[in-house]
Amino acid sequence: MERDNTFSVTPMNQMIKLQPGEVFLTSITVVNSVNSAGEFSYKAYVVPYNVLSGEYDVDVTTMTGRTQLVDWVTILNPTGTLAPNETAEVELEIQVPENVAAGGQYAAIVVGVDDEKSRTQSGTTIRNVKEIASVIYANVEGETVHGGRVLENNIPGFAATVPVKVEAMIENTGNTHEVAEVTIAASNLLTGETVLPTEFDDGKYSEIVMPETTKFVTREINGLPMLGIVKISQSIYYNYAISTEEKVVVICPIWFMVLVVVTLMAVIAKVVGVVQKHKKAGGCRRAV
Repeated sequence: MERDNTFSVTPMNQMIKLQPGEVFLTSITVVNSVNSAGEFSYKAYVVPYNVLSGEYDVDVTTMTGRTQLVDWVTILNPTGTLAPNETAEVELEIQVPENVAAGGQYAAIVVGVDDEKSRTQSGTTIRNVKEIASVIYANVEGETVHGGRVLENNIPGFAATVPVKVEAMIENTGNTHEVAEVTIAASNLLTGETVLPTEFDDGKYSEIVMPETTKFVTREINGLPMLGIVKISQSIYYNYAISTEEKVVVICPIWFMVLVVVTLMAVIAKVVGVVQKHKKAGGCRRAV
């Protein structure tokens, strides 16, 4: 069985602070897995990093006032070759202009790897190229504006399926990115069991909210019973304020509700039949 070239890039994102006029050095690391099929070559390049409000679909083609960072980044060693279990440090030099405005600047360093396999289809050679991006969240120091709040913090009161989803809507009205710290807890009210946090999942995660956007966040809670009553809470620490929601959630699958309805209808039909039978029996006795 053939093995693929498997690689990774670390860190997947980094937050840095920049001063106007400075030269800032940073780096990312490309790793060829020990289980990789063999040696491969890579190439790194920089693209703008934008997101669209709501679902946060990524746009890596449009240049805006928040993606000038692309023009400031020089990749000092953009290409290389790695054998299995080898790593390489890709060095980045960021030259910040003197007169740049304060606030967030965003770019992604994309590492592309050709796994050296090709196939021919309809006379066309197709190469399997894989890419991974490492996002740079930069904040140019100066008159930084922090603003925004948690607009929605939602937990459903009823769920027909598991896992149960909890949601939030977070806005950022400032000129730089912000980090929302989310903590989720869940327990089974019928058994007293703690579902979240666990030994392997502390129920905590972070969300980066880009300037002048609103981010829709959803999270699935695993390990809940298919039928039962649970308590779920979600706390969001954002911009020095906490939004907390707690709710008792009834989990009842559709098939169980249908079964209950059918059973009730059968019981009602039987009761009605018994009542009608007694009425007829009583009428017959009076006639005699």
